[in-house]
Amino acid sequence: MSIIQSEKLKLIRESERLRVKEVADMIGVNYVTYHGYESGKAKMSLESAKKFLKHPRFRKYRDWFLFDEVNTEAGQIVPALAHIGQESTKSSHSEKKTG
Repeated sequence: MSIIQSEKLKLIRESERLRVKEVADMIGVNYVTYHGYESGKAKMSLESAKKFLKHPRFRKYRDWFLFDEVNTEAGQIVPALAHIGQESTKSSHSEKKTG
């Protein structure tokens, strides 16, 4: 089941712990315009989507945002707050002792 665009924008923003105004400023989009995208009152234009997905902080969500797919080998992830969550919550640990 695919999540609607406005919900994806909100999930990404919340996962990054940002305010709407911060995201709008980061990608160079008017606050009211961006708020419209996130609230579902307006569809994000192709130009705004490019600005959003090219920003280094949001690039990692590109495949999920556009295609509902994740390519972890390419650094693509799902927002931590998305209903499907991350694929793995474990990390590999080395046996090296530090300190």
